[in-house]
Amino acid sequence: MTAITEAPAVAPNGTARTLTYVKAFNEGLAQAMREDDNVFVAGEDVAGYGGVFRMFDNLLDEFGPRRMIDTPISEAALVGLGVGAAARGLRPVVDLMFMDFIGVCLDQIVNQAAKMKYMFGGAVSVPLTITTASGAGLGAAAQHSQSLEAWLAHVPGLKVVMPSDAYTAKGLTVSAIRDDNPVVIMLNKVLLGSRSEVPEDIYAIPLGRAHTARPGTDVTVIALGRMVGEALAAAEELAAEGIEAEVIDPRTVQPLDTETMIASARRTNRVLVVHEAVTFGGLGAEIAAQIQDAAFDHLDAPVLRIGAPFSPVPFSPVLEQAYVPDAARIAQGCRRLLERS
Repeated sequence: MTAITEAPAVAPNGTARTLTYVKAFNEGLAQAMREDDNVFVAGEDVAGYGGVFRMFDNLLDEFGPRRMIDTPISEAALVGLGVGAAARGLRPVVDLMFMDFIGVCLDQIVNQAAKMKYMFGGAVSVPLTITTASGAGLGAAAQHSQSLEAWLAHVPGLKVVMPSDAYTAKGLTVSAIRDDNPVVIMLNKVLLGSRSEVPEDIYAIPLGRAHTARPGTDVTVIALGRMVGEALAAAEELAAEGIEAEVIDPRTVQPLDTETMIASARRTNRVLVVHEAVTFGGLGAEIAAQIQDAAFDHLDAPVLRIGAPFSPVPFSPVLEQAYVPDAARIAQGCRRLLERS
């Protein structure tokens, strides 16, 4: 199906149609299940309860227990089920609730799902989609609040997507399910109730293609997942000061569309990368390295990274708020880049 990356979302009465992030994911999944009978969902409490974040509401009523399967509490067995089913021609969607739980099943993800197609010379495909909720901001403490995209993006054979709003949540979900490789969808917990315009028809956003969320001329802000909204808020604040920030949403962090980022860096001459994962060893370092390798002569200042401090996510709401980057820190980072130019 042709991707419609920026199609208008118009309801039958002519008004804009909006959905919440979680409902957009749910709609994209349901449409993909109607499109292909080989798609099924397995996970803890996904069927009878609809998922811990209600991501799978009403799907049991439509698709029945053969395609909506509640499983025991065993992430390793769950992902193993998904790998085996995918290798035999099905398209499983496996839910891991919280991203932190990938540590329990990392062998199945890294050594089985990611490697099988390569080790069998392409004779076996693994069209497995893993959904999980990531990120801090809900007071869920250190074991339920992490952003671990850098772990997964480092592994050849895996694809990793980070929807930043309801529109991308639906389009990237459809693309992930249609893809013949294992894809991890990182749904951000804080964004679940956020709304944006979403077309009713099924559509796919291509994996590996970044989106310019806001054009600008003075500084490029590359923001991952939830940080896109914070970057856009920072850009509004900066615009009042006469600073035009360009905001790039990678959408997919593996594969990573560095061409779009490098082209933006060559236009604005200043780059800031922001993610809510820990700064040390985060994807900001990889993005900064690639930009400085390909666009060094165009930069008026070193690429700046903003991320979380090197600490587990705090439980205290006050500490958690200070832990996660926000619009104010992004705006201040952009001002620093301009001062150093």
